[in-house]
Amino acid sequence: VGNTELCASRSRKGGGCRAILKGAQEIIRQRTADDRKENVKIDKDKRLVVLDEELEGVSPDELKDELPERQPRFIVYSYKYQHDDGRVSYPLCFIFSSPLGCKPEQQMMYAGSKNKLVQTAELTKVFEIRNTEDLTEEWLREKLGFFH
Repeated sequence: VGNTELCASRSRKGGGCRAILKGAQEIIRQRTADDRKENVKIDKDKRLVVLDEELEGVSPDELKDELPERQPRFIVYSYKYQHDDGRVSYPLCFIFSSPLGCKPEQQMMYAGSKNKLVQTAELTKVFEIRNTEDLTEEWLREKLGFFH
């Protein structure tokens, strides 16, 4: 668990290799007008944190359909947040999905890597879900309301 490295990864979108944490600030802080999500997982054989999937223009409700029901995932999500006064911001959210029924070994690997990943990528809006069905627009807006 403690030997999991935070390093290069393969992206399904466009092929090639991309660093998830070396220069992570530039990679995961890319903003677009649409909601953007990067699904990050741990390759347990290589003991590496890798980029599993990138999606653009997905809502939290659509995002939950992309998550495995019994496997943990780290999600880096740039969310279009409409403030009450009409302003729009794109907070970068880190969501640790650790569904009930995951293998204990997987839960330990992810839990042991979470803090280092958050610190390295300099993420401040960090949330956790235990049930993928909880990931809704309402849930995320409520969590983000604390920061705005």
